[in-house]
Amino acid sequence: MPSATARHILVDSEEKCNELKAQIADGAEFAELAKQHSSCPSGNSGGDLGSFGPGMMVPEFDKVVFSAEVGSVQGPVKTQFGYHLLEVTSRED
Repeated sequence: MPSATARHILVDSEEKCNELKAQIADGAEFAELAKQHSSCPSGNSGGDLGSFGPGMMVPEFDKVVFSAEVGSVQGPVKTQFGYHLLEVTSRED
């Protein structure tokens, strides 16, 4: 069964998501931005969500996590929780 590990940053606007994505592209550390800006409790651990399989996260999240290139920052991804920046840190098929 496929599994992945990922980290994310959850914010309340697409604009904020894009701003943070630009900072990461300019060399900012994903984990540091997660600690400073993410409204998810995972922000305390740099946005790390641990390991999970398909169907364990909301569909919009799953779609990106199980298709995106490992190590690339994806987003903004809108869910009922807000706007996410996602980075798949590993994946096994």
